Amino acid sequence: MNNATIKQLRAFVTVVDSGNFAEACVLLHLSQPALSIAIKNLEQGIGGKLLIRSTKTSVLTPEGREFYPTAKLLLNDWDNAFNDLNDLFSLKRGKLELAAMPSFGNSLLPSYIRLFRDKHPNINIKVHDVIAEDTIAMVRAGRVELAVTFDPGDCDDLTFYPLFSDNFIVALPEYHPLLTCKYISWQAIAQYPFIALQKPSSIRELIDKTITANNIQLNVEFEANQLATIGKMISEQLGISIMPSLCKPQLQSQGVMCRPLKSPLVSRRVGIVKKRRIPLSSTAQALVNIIKAHSKNLIDENLT
Repeated sequence: MNNATIKQLRAFVTVVDSGNFAEACVLLHLSQPALSIAIKNLEQGIGGKLLIRSTKTSVLTPEGREFYPTAKLLLNDWDNAFNDLNDLFSLKRGKLELAAMPSFGNSLLPSYIRLFRDKHPNINIKVHDVIAEDTIAMVRAGRVELAVTFDPGDCDDLTFYPLFSDNFIVALPEYHPLLTCKYISWQAIAQYPFIALQKPSSIRELIDKTITANNIQLNVEFEANQLATIGKMISEQLGISIMPSLCKPQLQSQGVMCRPLKSPLVSRRVGIVKKRRIPLSSTAQALVNIIKAHSKNLIDENLT
């Protein structure tokens, strides 16, 4: 079995490139005895002479001439591999895939990505803006390193870092009678057509639990799969709904008005989800650090 080392290969290639042992010693910062031992051990490992050494020069044997291009290629591959690895750790290049529920993806996430890109312009970022349930599934399947989503609850295989609590709001069309209220009660909401997310949905489940626990009956006349669709339906005067405050910027861009919800409040924690016991890459950790560092300021700017 051949036990040639990178050090031995580098010694051989440097001797050939420089033409003699003395210059190779200077380039490698080795003594002549140490360099001679490295070449000797390499030759013993492969079973024959690669170099014929004279007083001033070294000459390749036929086998050495055959082996030299391969040895140089191996060294180049070795150096390139470590250079590439260093670039990944230093964030000079790389890629990152993350998942984000749409309400976060089209509100706060672009600001975090801009801050990240300002520091690390050569990182390619791919965002999967999917429903909250799918963000968790993608982390579990290893398709993404992290997700920004609602708290998934107690999970043995996941770690959740909370960023903030999202208090749900009432979304209404322009000129709606309830806009005269500073806060809107559940009883008032129940008097108007309600547009709900279709099941299964963690938001729908949370709202259903709240109304069941408080003996409230909503007048559900429409259902849709996407919060953006519900926003458009509200703007068309088809009804009202209850949504995460993360949706507020998008709702306002659709001409939808928002009001706080009276007790009982519906609230859910939003944060970063990753696999437990599996460390994040340097790239993913850098984004997490930016989100943590700037979370409060961006939330105050966008959700208040």
